[in-house]
Amino acid sequence: MIKESKEHLKSVNETYGQHFKIAIKIALLMILGGFQAIVHAVCPGVFKISASDKIKTLHKIISDRQD
Repeated sequence: MIKESKEHLKSVNETYGQHFKIAIKIALLMILGGFQAIVHAVCPGVFKISASDKIKTLHKIISDRQD
């Protein structure tokens, strides 16, 4: 597991700290977007574009990390 972690960090050209920070940011955005989507499903007038905005933000974060 340690070897795979080191290989992954090398492949994304990040230190452990950098990777931790971006991974937590992505996780929190996903959780928040999920809650917004659930609320929107129950009450369509709320969070009309919030969840889709999170998806766009996540896509940009992931796309910018790739070579």
